[in-house]
Amino acid sequence: QVQLVESGGGLVQAGGSLRLSCAASARTWNFRFMGWFRQAPGKEREFVGSIEWSGDSLYYADSVKGRFTISRDNAKNTVLLQMNSLKPEDTAVYYCGAGLTSRFMIYWGKGTLVTVSA
Repeated sequence: QVQLVESGGGLVQAGGSLRLSCAASARTWNFRFMGWFRQAPGKEREFVGSIEWSGDSLYYADSVKGRFTISRDNAKNTVLLQMNSLKPEDTAVYYCGAGLTSRFMIYWGKGTLVTVSA
């Protein structure tokens, strides 16, 4: 079974930074992409960014380009989401996922809440 566990969420003021982590089980390597999605209250889950386990390809939503950075640590089976210059509209539950394409995830973690105050 693929296991994904997010951590690092919390409360931060606008303009601040936060780093989210996704710890993945070894079987997650069978999937080409690891992605981050978010869901704000009353809205659908939306794509944030994704990264390949092997390779240099990175993908980001236009709303976070220049502010968020995805990275990976294959040795630790971990994918990170560094979030800088946070805005109140970034407030959402952030989910880590694993999939075969850059924007379609098959497995999901339970999510971690990020709240950005004005």
